[in-house]
Amino acid sequence: MPFTSPARVRGWRLHGDGKSIAPGEVVTPGERLTWPRTIGIGVQHVVAMFGATFLVPLLTGFEPSTTLFFTGLGTLIFIGVTAGRLPSYLGSSFALIAPIGAVTGYVAGGGAAIDPHLASLAQGGVIFAGGSLLVVGVIVHFAGAGWIDRLMPPIVTGAIVSLIGFNLAPSAWNNVKSAPVTALVTIISILLITVLFKGIIGRLAILIGVLIGYATACVRDEVDFSAISHAAWVGAPVFRAPAFDLSLLGLFVPVVLVLVAENIGHVKSVSAMTGENLDDVTGRALISDGLSTMLAGAGGGSGTTTYAENIGVMAATRVYSTAAYVVAAITALVLSMLPKFGEVIATIPAGVLGGAATILYGMIGMLGVRIWVQNRVDFSDPVNLNTAAVAMVVAIADYTWHWGQMTFTGIALGSVAAIVIYHAMRWVSRLRGTNLEEASPASAPAGTELEGPAYSRRARRSEEG
Repeated sequence: MPFTSPARVRGWRLHGDGKSIAPGEVVTPGERLTWPRTIGIGVQHVVAMFGATFLVPLLTGFEPSTTLFFTGLGTLIFIGVTAGRLPSYLGSSFALIAPIGAVTGYVAGGGAAIDPHLASLAQGGVIFAGGSLLVVGVIVHFAGAGWIDRLMPPIVTGAIVSLIGFNLAPSAWNNVKSAPVTALVTIISILLITVLFKGIIGRLAILIGVLIGYATACVRDEVDFSAISHAAWVGAPVFRAPAFDLSLLGLFVPVVLVLVAENIGHVKSVSAMTGENLDDVTGRALISDGLSTMLAGAGGGSGTTTYAENIGVMAATRVYSTAAYVVAAITALVLSMLPKFGEVIATIPAGVLGGAATILYGMIGMLGVRIWVQNRVDFSDPVNLNTAAVAMVVAIADYTWHWGQMTFTGIALGSVAAIVIYHAMRWVSRLRGTNLEEASPASAPAGTELEGPAYSRRARRSEEG
């Protein structure tokens, strides 16, 4: 059932009696159920995104409470800038793990704290990525998103998403080998929960698997609880000022391309599931995510993005009310003000992180492959084949290029290679009459978000029309 009216950020209308949803109906962004039910769904959104969101600060050495604070703030910004028409929670982006790690050299579970100065420099890169995304959003708002489809057709988008995930694989192994038994228990738990359970439990596979891995680590005496007792019960998150180094900004350029794909994918996902054309808010989505990422970088949090887990919750509940996301954002902000809660998260050991990262990083890589499959990319075309081949090897091997004081690593070089090789080879092949390009769906498919386990079957069917 398509939406019949735009949402309102304030004064949500009560849907029916507020207690039930009739078959074939949905709760639109401008509507809500009764407040107790709305609060319950909002908390459910927090739980759904939490498993992936808290892993980002743990893997980058950033403060979990600070990161959680900016996801809540970013979600409120997103709802406001999109005028309440696009329901979404902005969680931490996995695309930023690699460039942050390249700047800081931080190794999760290594025992050493992150260097504050290097962390500030990484925050400068996060701000740069957010600012660039904001500029792209302004252009899309006034000129449309067609030029993005032309710049990054599915073969290019899929390659960029894949190479980010596979480039991160060595860091996952570094954590796994520090506690292989705990890592293996975590991996097996996540995989089994994904296939054994439906609904919300299946979508919480990462969170539940991490809890099982954490319990295993406790039994094996791999967890240090000392910091928890020294933390206060209530207090503001720890904020840190950013610093800037132009020579490091090139590391964050590919992230902008991924954030663009993620946000456009989210807009298309919600459009497909609700029947409402939301193309006119695509620019606003990019602008709000860009602004959210800039604020996070300015205060010590990692960048934000839309989340697949929350798409799954909406598909299962048929509740698209932005009131639920306001509740989720406020819940996250409250949790971020509990230092003991943040310290509990920080105690998650390397083995658990390595197990979860093995699945999540691999999932990022395979989401790129999913883009190729859904868009029926033809790899018998040598242009497509060579575009993916060169980009993937450059990223996985982590090629490095020094240009003056600037350093470009595998993800940046692989992303640029994908764009340049595709367009250069396509231009030459057309000029020479050797072009084998076939018609295929334009743009990245719905649901290219990088975080979390696969959608529910219902969500996938909705996205694919």
